[in-house]
Amino acid sequence: MITTLDTFVYAASLAEVRDQGALAVTVEGHTLVLFAYGDRVYAVDNRCPHMGFPLDRGTVRDGILTCHWHHARFDLCSGGTFDQWADDVRAFPVELRDDAVWVDLAPRGDHKTHLRQRLRDGLERNIPLVLAKSVIALLDGGEDPAAPFRLGLDFGTHYRAAGWGQGLTILACMVNLLPHLAPDDRARALFHGLSAVASDSDGRPPRFMVQPLPTTETDLPTLKRWFRQFIEVRDAEGAERCIISAVRAGATDRDMAVMLFAAATDHRYIQIGHVLDFTNKAFEALDVAGWDYAEAALTSLARAYADADRMEEANEWRYPVDLVDILQRAFEELPRVLDYGRRRSGGVFDRDALVTTLLGDDPQAIADALLDALREGSTEIELAGAVSYAAALRIARFHTSNEFGDWDTALHTFTFANAVEQGLRRLAEDDANGHADSPLLRGVFDAAMSVYLDRFLNIPPARLPQPDGVSAPPETLLDDLTDLLNQQQRVNEAGALVAKYLYGGGDPDQLLPVMGRLLLREDRDFHTIQTIEAAFRQYTLLRGTPAGAHVLIAAARYLAAHAPTMRAQGQTYQIAWRLSRGERLFEED
Repeated sequence: MITTLDTFVYAASLAEVRDQGALAVTVEGHTLVLFAYGDRVYAVDNRCPHMGFPLDRGTVRDGILTCHWHHARFDLCSGGTFDQWADDVRAFPVELRDDAVWVDLAPRGDHKTHLRQRLRDGLERNIPLVLAKSVIALLDGGEDPAAPFRLGLDFGTHYRAAGWGQGLTILACMVNLLPHLAPDDRARALFHGLSAVASDSDGRPPRFMVQPLPTTETDLPTLKRWFRQFIEVRDAEGAERCIISAVRAGATDRDMAVMLFAAATDHRYIQIGHVLDFTNKAFEALDVAGWDYAEAALTSLARAYADADRMEEANEWRYPVDLVDILQRAFEELPRVLDYGRRRSGGVFDRDALVTTLLGDDPQAIADALLDALREGSTEIELAGAVSYAAALRIARFHTSNEFGDWDTALHTFTFANAVEQGLRRLAEDDANGHADSPLLRGVFDAAMSVYLDRFLNIPPARLPQPDGVSAPPETLLDDLTDLLNQQQRVNEAGALVAKYLYGGGDPDQLLPVMGRLLLREDRDFHTIQTIEAAFRQYTLLRGTPAGAHVLIAAARYLAAHAPTMRAQGQTYQIAWRLSRGERLFEED
């Protein structure tokens, strides 16, 4: 029977299909396979949705079509897959008209909705190829990158009982890197982030959020006080209820930042800086996803605060010099120093002199220098920026005679310092003079003491590359950097090459995408991703200055130390990308 709205087109003769059993045909640009099975004819896309193998080479048995490459199985009638790593194959309605087979090529269903569901499937089952194909197709279809990011954030905050971890941090880093990347690399970055979330949640129990207090009458100052008390005694569940109650009661982004950053700095450099960095990344994630995700994202941090190691308990923070005592005495002075300094606001801030002190070997002098700078009217953000730069210099001057694992020591200080600075910038947004007025200022002092503890990494210090007056075509230098990172441990050479590029007038807007691509071609490495993201963030603040060049030199050195890898993720992504372009992955004999 012919339908009222006839969208069917001629595909083949019925006799030919029955004679062949499986016949591949091209109809108006669509390559289909027609199967004569039983007394019916079925039509499906001839490309296996997994990796593109031609399905006319498959087998039909008991109504199930099996691809002969990876043995994906499909319901011949509907195209539905029995193997979630393969996706459904598109099935086309068929009509038999006399001795002819007609098929309906009209689109069916909402393609973007299907892709979002496939993205969810990939997250639930930790299937990287499904994640890659879904992200590529969504972005190729004009989807805002924030949409797949939200799916990853929602999944990661609900399906990992331990709460916020490396996976969500990588996802947040990747979305922060998007503006610096070439357009072709943005889907790849989201793929890395989403794969990290899937891997971090795989095999883990889900997280069951607590409910807010029965009423919203408890005032915010009380909830903040209770929250810090619960963290002090390591009661994660009580702390989580305070967080969700505060958000439900209408607390703002700034309210919650003050509340959580205060708890993250009540003790010294907790969990070697990770917890404060996670907190900063959670707020940056909400900047992209929207405040609707705040309850799940912020409550996922509670366990990290409660369970974190505290450096008051660590030998290196107590002996041979009691750094905790130095810090506590400095914190007691802070209210008076801040009050005095803010009345002198506008003084000249000598960052270079402060950085020299920060890189020295006298922790009391470091604390005194920070207090003196505040007393002279410097802002919290200026201090935080100086400490972030000093931490970057530890990496830029990291000597390769150190053990390889020591790179992580320098990395932890740098990403912690960057997180402190970004948090202070968030809290100071509404202050015309750039003051944050937050307990987070204690994090600046913690970061400074960690910079001090890392001094052994620069004994002896690697030399910072200097301008040599020799110019080279910038594009050649970028190609050389790509080649250099195909070799192991070309640390000093990578730093020198980036310095030559920048000092020779190379465009940073071409360098950053290349460095981003070099990061993304490697298999996922949490610390390297943290380093590059923090370095790019710092460079945006220091662009066009020698300090900005030093930050990118540090990033290049760290990246070179951690490349090359197996690059299995890149292989998966390349397969997905080629499939999205209609390429064939198999070779004919």
